[in-house]
Amino acid sequence: MTVTAPAAPAAPPLAGAGPSRRARKPSPFPYALLAPALAILLVLVGWPLVNLVITSFQHFGREQAFGQPPTWAGVENYTTLLADGEFYAVLLRSFAFMVAAVATTMVLGTLLALLMMRLAKGWRTLVSVGLLLAWAIPALTSVMVWGWMFDTQYGVVNHVLTQLTGESWRGHSWLIHPLSFFLVLGLIVVWMGVPFIAFTMYAGLTQVPGEVLEAAQLDGAGARKRFFLIQVPYIRQIVIVLTVLSVIWDLRIFAQVYALQGIGGLYEKTSTLGVWIYQVGTASGDYGMSAAAAVVMVVIMLAVSFGYVRQTLKEED
Repeated sequence: MTVTAPAAPAAPPLAGAGPSRRARKPSPFPYALLAPALAILLVLVGWPLVNLVITSFQHFGREQAFGQPPTWAGVENYTTLLADGEFYAVLLRSFAFMVAAVATTMVLGTLLALLMMRLAKGWRTLVSVGLLLAWAIPALTSVMVWGWMFDTQYGVVNHVLTQLTGESWRGHSWLIHPLSFFLVLGLIVVWMGVPFIAFTMYAGLTQVPGEVLEAAQLDGAGARKRFFLIQVPYIRQIVIVLTVLSVIWDLRIFAQVYALQGIGGLYEKTSTLGVWIYQVGTASGDYGMSAAAAVVMVVIMLAVSFGYVRQTLKEED
């Protein structure tokens, strides 16, 4: 007699599978968590931005600042701005300085990150402390310190150059000439920006698999090839983010330029875009024109950020 084994019971359907899972509605809990942050952004960023755009289409001068109602200007402020040769000169000056500052900051920050990869723990800690100190000093304090170093009569830079060259640099003004002014400004901006780049690049480089680097070294790849062909592709997204952030930061600098001009720079030849917008509003009292220039600056920032956001979304898809 043949005994037939009982059939195994059918497995119960997985929870959430089938039509019930497809019909499940998204939970509103994530949106509830985002709501406070979105509300703060709308109040602190959205509402001032809306007022800025409205002001850019108005005749808004000193009378309106004291209570007189503004009059509608349409696109007059924008047409006047785009026909102003000084605006393009300031824009070109700002972009030239931004390119030089971003390139220098990225290169020095990357080199410091590579140096930290090779240093022993004690030396790496010492370098990290030094970078943190440079990063933690406020912008105005940094400008004052560097301004004292390049002081016309008692600056340490002029004293050292006098000792090295044998010629008297006493009385040499570094800030009165636009080229040397931007040299000093570049030193301040790069000195403040390098620590963030170095720490972020170092964090990214530590995530590159060591076995991949060892295999490449065994295959005969030198340090340069390992960096550009292995390490850079691994941290490409970090490099893009740092570059975009540096472009935005260096294009809209204000405190460093304004404070350095107060020490001895020429306003009409050394103003960058952010300072020029402020000067148009305060010196001439034409806040409508100043608002129009600020809106153009916002559009430029959005255009710079749009490329990065679009590339990120493509890679995620």
